[in-house]
Amino acid sequence: MRHTYIMAAWIGALIIVWLLSGSLGDDETPAHPSLAELNEANDARLQDTDPLRVRAKVINASAQSQSVVLRGRTQSKRVVKVRTELSGRITQRPVERGSIAASGDLLCRIATEDRGASLEESREAVEQARIEYQGSLRLKAKGFQSEAAIAKAKAQLAAAQAALTRSELDMQRISVRAPFAGVVEDVHVEVGDFASRGDTCATLVDLDPMLMVGRIAERDVHLVRLGQTVTGQLSDGRRVTGPVTFIGRQSDPATRTYPVEVQFANLQGSYRSGITTQMQIPVARVMAQKVSPALFALDDSGNVGVRTINENNIVEFHIVDIVREDADGVWVSGLPEMATVITVGQELVVPGQQVEPYFEPATDMPAAAPTSTRPVASS
Repeated sequence: MRHTYIMAAWIGALIIVWLLSGSLGDDETPAHPSLAELNEANDARLQDTDPLRVRAKVINASAQSQSVVLRGRTQSKRVVKVRTELSGRITQRPVERGSIAASGDLLCRIATEDRGASLEESREAVEQARIEYQGSLRLKAKGFQSEAAIAKAKAQLAAAQAALTRSELDMQRISVRAPFAGVVEDVHVEVGDFASRGDTCATLVDLDPMLMVGRIAERDVHLVRLGQTVTGQLSDGRRVTGPVTFIGRQSDPATRTYPVEVQFANLQGSYRSGITTQMQIPVARVMAQKVSPALFALDDSGNVGVRTINENNIVEFHIVDIVREDADGVWVSGLPEMATVITVGQELVVPGQQVEPYFEPATDMPAAAPTSTRPVASS
C-alpha cells in the first residue's frame, strides 16, 4: 500500500514539472496585429504576387447637357367659372359637360322678361330728350332761352342716353357666352332654374396652351432662366417641350422650393390636366462619359466614383457626378476625357494596385498603355 502512494506522488510531481516547463519556456505572448499592420502585410502580399487580371474599356468624353430634373404635373392654364350678371330664369343651356366651346359661344340664356320693354322705353326717352335739347338751342339763338335751361336739357339728354346704354347691356347680359375657346368641364344650371346675379352657369377650361408645373429646390433655382426650353415626359410615355414662363420668387416655407411653370402647345386637346410629368431643364454643357451603373463604387467617405487604370496600369478612383440617366447607362462627369474604365474585376482591386488589363473590344487601347496580345478573359 505504501509503495502505491509513493508511485502516485512521483507521477503527480512529474506532471506538475512538465506543465511548469511549458509555461516558463514561452517568453513571448501571442500578439494581435493592428489594422495598419494587416494593411501593410496585405500590400506586401500584393506586391509579391502577380498583377490581378481585369477587363477594361477605353471611353471618350463628349459634350452633354446637364439637366435639373423635376417631378410635376400638367395643368390647365385657365379654369374659369362663367357667372351670370343678371337674375332670371334659365331658358337655354345649349352645352353639356365635355362640350367644345369657341370664344363667344352661348353657354346659357336668361329670360328676357321686361327687359325688351325697358329697352324700347329708353330709346323713346333719348329721342324725347334730344328734341327738347335741340329746341332749347334754337330758342337760345333767338334769345328766348337761358343758359340754365339749356344745361338742364343737355343733362336730361345725357341721363336718357345712359339709361339706354344700361338697357342695351342688360339685353346683352341675358346671354352668358364663353370668354375664350375651351372645354366645358361642368355645368351648374338647368333650363328652368332661377339664377341670381353671380351664380355659375358653367366651368370652362382652356386646354391650349397647357402648363407643366413643378417645384425646384433652392440650390438649383438660380440655374433656371425664363425662356429655357424644357422637355417633359408624361407618365404615358409622351414627350412635350416648351419654354419656362414663370419662376416663383417666394419659396414654400415647409419645403424651401420654388414654383416653376413651363408652357406647351395642346392644339388637338389631347393632353389632360393633372398628368404626372418628369421635367428636364438643361442648365449646362459638360464633358461626360456613359458608363454602366454596375461600375459605381464608394470611397471611404461615401462618395460615388468609378475605378480606372492609368498609363502605368495602376488603379485609380475618380469621384463622379451623375449628369443624366438613359435607358442603357448613366452619363457621368469627373473622369479624364479619355478614361480606361475597369469593367470586370473592379470590386477586387483597390486604388494604387497594379493590374494586368484586357480590353474590350480588343481594338480599343488606353492612352500610353502597353498592348496585350493575350486573349480577352471571359466575364
